[in-house]
Amino acid sequence: MMGGKTAVDTIVSSSPHLQSKETISGIMYTVLIALIPAVLVSIYLFGMKSLYLMLACSIFAVATEGAVQKLRQKEVTINDGSALITGLLLALTLPPDFPMILAILGSVIAIAIGKQAYGGLGHNPFNPALVGRAFLVISFPVEMTTWTKWVGPVGAAIDTQTGATPLNWMKTEGIMTDYSALFWGNISGSLGEVSAFAILLGGLYLLYKGYIDWRIPLSVLGSVALLAFLVGEDPLFHLLAGGLMLGAFFMATDMVTSPITKLGRWIFGLTIGFLVWLFRIYGGYPEGVMFAILLVNMAVPLIDRYTAPRILGEVKARG
Repeated sequence: MMGGKTAVDTIVSSSPHLQSKETISGIMYTVLIALIPAVLVSIYLFGMKSLYLMLACSIFAVATEGAVQKLRQKEVTINDGSALITGLLLALTLPPDFPMILAILGSVIAIAIGKQAYGGLGHNPFNPALVGRAFLVISFPVEMTTWTKWVGPVGAAIDTQTGATPLNWMKTEGIMTDYSALFWGNISGSLGEVSAFAILLGGLYLLYKGYIDWRIPLSVLGSVALLAFLVGEDPLFHLLAGGLMLGAFFMATDMVTSPITKLGRWIFGLTIGFLVWLFRIYGGYPEGVMFAILLVNMAVPLIDRYTAPRILGEVKARG
């Protein structure tokens, strides 16, 4: 201990250990840059209301982080960008016309319960943004499933009546949405899930920077596509529709709540993909990304335990 702070965090992976000049804030702000395409597309499609929603979630997530850290008499670390990321990711999972006060409440829950209740960054077992979204889905199901139907760019007429998402249409009516609409974003849905192109652009940037492991998004997306194909569903539709892209690149790859081993990341991603497929095809809810990631988050300590490499010369204890 140095000055009341832990000098070195516990290392749970086997040696050798490589040191990096990367910082938490550097990584977080790079993730923010990667989310810019999704942010811009949502503003283009749904107007300034989407910007206000993203700003509100981000501001109150940061404010909650600082307030809870003050109450816990801990160092205030709101400048590291982690709370900002949580607020923005939560906003991107919300419908465009979602009530502002409820979005703020979700941000408070995401940080206070999903993160700080476990000790803060590095200790939370669940993705905080998804904890906030789960709270909102359970508490306000009508508001979380009321979608704005996009019919033109900003300045054009926007139909604010309830409109089904592509996954809803597919599950209830068997109607498939055009691939180009799913790819570019002229569909109903949450702010961050309407444009697969925007999410893919940001995800590829994070892969280029080396801040996410390709094994996780590949195993998530690949398993969903393969299983959909095996049961006669359209694999490309399932890849482009809903929150799968956002979940695979920005939620499942969270460094804190994903496994530390290469094999563990394969298992993690494949299990998420299997659950997404299971929920979408056989579940009562048309989407399953949030539930899948949160459920497998719980298994991460177990995955790490059984996929950790053996130390050279280690002898397994008997009895």
